Amino acid sequence: MPNLTLQEKEFLEILIAKIKMHISEEEFGVSDLAEEMNMSRSNLLRKVKKMTDLSVSQFINQIRLQQAMELLRKSSYNVSEVSHQVGFNSPSYFIKCFREQYGYPPGEVGKHPEPSEDEPEQPVSHTSKRRWVLAFSGIGLVLILVVSWFSRDLLNVPIYKEKSIVVLPFKNDSADSTNVYLINGLMEATLNNLQKIKDLRVLSRTSAEKYRESDKSILEMAEELNVNYLVEGSGQKIGDNIVLNIQLIDGTKDRHLWSKQYRREVSDIFALQQEISKDIAKEIQAVITPEEKSRIEKEPTDNLRAYDSFMKGLELLNQGREENLLESVKYFEEAIQEDGQFALAYACAGMAYYYYDMFKADKEHLDQLGTYADKAMLYDPSLGESMIAKAMYYLAKKEYTEALPFLEKGLEFRPNSSLVIGLLADFYANNLPDTEKYLEYALMGMQLDAGSSDSVATSYFYLRVGNALIQTGFVDESLEYLDKSLEYFSGNAYTHYVKAFVSYAIDNDLEHTRELLQIEYDKDSSRFDILQDLGKVSYYLRDYDAAYKYYSQFNQIRDELQLNVYVHENMIIGETYEKVGKPEKGKQFIESYRAYLEQDQTAYKNLGLTMYYAHEGDFDKALSYFKEFEKEDHIQYWVILFLPQDPLADKIIHEPEFQKIWKVVERKFWENNAEIRSRLEEKGIW
Repeated sequence: MPNLTLQEKEFLEILIAKIKMHISEEEFGVSDLAEEMNMSRSNLLRKVKKMTDLSVSQFINQIRLQQAMELLRKSSYNVSEVSHQVGFNSPSYFIKCFREQYGYPPGEVGKHPEPSEDEPEQPVSHTSKRRWVLAFSGIGLVLILVVSWFSRDLLNVPIYKEKSIVVLPFKNDSADSTNVYLINGLMEATLNNLQKIKDLRVLSRTSAEKYRESDKSILEMAEELNVNYLVEGSGQKIGDNIVLNIQLIDGTKDRHLWSKQYRREVSDIFALQQEISKDIAKEIQAVITPEEKSRIEKEPTDNLRAYDSFMKGLELLNQGREENLLESVKYFEEAIQEDGQFALAYACAGMAYYYYDMFKADKEHLDQLGTYADKAMLYDPSLGESMIAKAMYYLAKKEYTEALPFLEKGLEFRPNSSLVIGLLADFYANNLPDTEKYLEYALMGMQLDAGSSDSVATSYFYLRVGNALIQTGFVDESLEYLDKSLEYFSGNAYTHYVKAFVSYAIDNDLEHTRELLQIEYDKDSSRFDILQDLGKVSYYLRDYDAAYKYYSQFNQIRDELQLNVYVHENMIIGETYEKVGKPEKGKQFIESYRAYLEQDQTAYKNLGLTMYYAHEGDFDKALSYFKEFEKEDHIQYWVILFLPQDPLADKIIHEPEFQKIWKVVERKFWENNAEIRSRLEEKGIW
C-alpha cells in the first residue's frame, strides 16, 4: 500500500464511516458517497483510486463484505439476513461476491478459523480484481459515527494490486535493420500469449507503440497507461541464434522485479515465446487455466520458413495502412505455401482482405476472405484469430447474427484483445443495437487501449466511448469524452456531428441542433449522412419545406450511387413528402419502410410498426405494437429525446393508453441507466 499522509488516512476513515452509515442501503453508490463527502464524483473516483488502487464501487463493496464477515462470525444472523444488513438485497449475488472475495461461500465461515488481529482475513489470490483488504479490529454491531471508532490498524493492510501490464516495443540491438520484423514479431508473440490469460489486463500493442521512441520515465508511462507492470525487451539475431533481454518492472515504484537473458537457436523460437510469457505471468502471480496454457503452448507451425514469412506479413498488417494490406497477404500466402495447414496465416490473410474492403461498397475480396476464414477454422478452431476471421466474413456479408457467436468465442480465446472488443462494440452500436453492451465493450476497450501514437486514431477511440455514453443517457460523461476526442483531433467531423445531437439533450433546442449540423455540412457537402439528419431535424421542427429540400438532395445522392442505406428513415421521409403535397412518392417511401420492418431484427421493430400504423390511422394496432415495444430493454436515448417531437406521434400521443405506455418506457430507460452504471462499476469496467 502506498505511504499515506495523515490527512489521507483521516479521509479514508471518514469515507468508511460514511459508507457504514448507509451499509444496509443497496442503492447507496458512488454518486451518493460523493454527495456525502461534498465532492464531485470525478474527484472522489480519482482520490480513492490513488490511495487504494480501487474504484469507489469496489471500495464500497469491500466495506460491505468485511462487515458481512464480522456479522457472520460474531452474530447468529443467517446468510440471507446478513446479505440484507450489508446492502445486498439479492442473497445469491451476495454469495457470489463473498466467494470471490474469500474463496468460500458465506455459509462456510464457521468452518474456517478466525484470523488473528495480526493476520487479518485475506482475499483469495486468483481473482483478477483489485483487492484492498481492510481489517476491522474490534468493530461492534452498533454503528457509531465517531471517526476515532475505527482502528488505525485498517491503514496498515497491504493493497492487492491489479495484474495490469503493458509490453513495450522491443528494441533491435542488431546493426542489421532487416531484423526489426523478427524482434517486433517476438514482442507481438509475447503480447499475444499474455492476452490469452484472463487473469491479466493486458494493454494493446497500439497503446505501447507510442512509447517506441519516448524518453518518458517508467513512472510517467505507468501513470499515463494506468498499469502496474511494464515489460521491456531488446534483442538481436546473431547467425542462427537469438539473444533476447527481458525485464519486468513495477510501474508504481519504477523498480525492476525480474530480468532474464534468453539465448536460443532460431529453431527454438516458439519455445522461447512460450517461456517468456510464462515467466512473466509467474512473476506477477497470474493464474493460467489449463485451457489458456494449452493455447499458449500450441505452436502455430513447425516450418520456420513459413513463420519467417508470416512475421513479415504481420509487420505490414499491424501498420494499419491500406497500401500495405495486400502486400501483407503476399507474405501470408508465402507462409501458406510452405505450410498448407498454417491456420494463423490463413486467418491473418483473411483479416487483411476484410480491412482492405471494409469501406468499399463492392466487397472485392469477399470470396477470398471466406476461403481463408474456413481454412483457419479447419486447421485450428481453437485459435482466436480463426474466430475473428470467420466473424469478419459474416460481418462483410451483413449476416450479423451469424457473426456474433464467432466474436464471442474469439473473446473467450483472446480475453484481452482490443480488436475483438472493438468489433463487439461496433457490432452492438451498428448491427444489432444494444446500448448497454455497446457501452460495456467501449469501456472495456478503453481499459485495454490507452490510445496510439496517432492522435487521429485516439480521437476516434474517444468518439466511440462518447457515442456509447450518450446513447445510454450519460450526457455529461459523453461530453467529457467527446471533448477529449477533439483535443486529440479538432478536425474530427464525426465528433462534431455527435455533439450536435448531444446539444439537444442539454438545451432542448432543435434550432440550435440544426445550426450545428448545418455548420458541419457546409464544411463537407459530401456528407449525405448529415444531409439526411438536417432533413430529420427540420421534420421534427415541422419545417416541412426545409425537410423536403434536404431529403430531395439526399434521395438524389442515394439513387445516383445506388446505395441501400438509411432505409430505416424512409417512414419520416415519406411523411415529409406527403406534407408537401407529394402523396404518391411519399407512399412509396412509407411502403419501402414497411417492407424493411419485415426483415428488421433490432429492438426497434415494434416501435417502427407503432408509427406505421399510427400514420395509417389504425390506433388499436399501433398501440398493440407499442405495448410490445415497452418490453424492450437498452433502447437508445435518442428515442426518449426525439419520439415526443416526431410529427408521426402527434396522431396518437394524446391517447391515454399511449401516455401510459410511454411513461413506462421512460421509467424503464432511466432505471436501466442507473442499473447499467451499477453493473459496470461492479464489473470494474466503469
